[in-house]
Amino acid sequence: MLRVLMFLVPLALSVYAFIDCISTKDEDIRHMPKPLWAILVLLFPLVGSISWIIAGKKRHPMGAGGQAGSAWSRGGGRQQWVAPDDNPEFLKSLNEEKDRDPDDSRGDRDGDKGKGTDG
Repeated sequence: MLRVLMFLVPLALSVYAFIDCISTKDEDIRHMPKPLWAILVLLFPLVGSISWIIAGKKRHPMGAGGQAGSAWSRGGGRQQWVAPDDNPEFLKSLNEEKDRDPDDSRGDRDGDKGKGTDG
């Protein structure tokens, strides 16, 4: 079991570091260009991955969006993610869609309730 972990842990670390490296914006990378960091991580999995995590990426201070450097807070101009039921724009679009379509299936059912037959 220990032999498997000695192989899997560095592999997982290098995969994480490589994906993080290639998905990081160019302006957030320090010390070397992105392609050199990616090659370093691929050629030297353990040393390259640890180097990338420690020194390769700018770390952002904690913000309102979550943890430091998270995808929600580091975006600069990107909006913070909001669940659909809390998103006012999404709810507004639902109301507009309902107002636009007078033959909505829910509207037909509600309208038919009072027109029942006496049977």
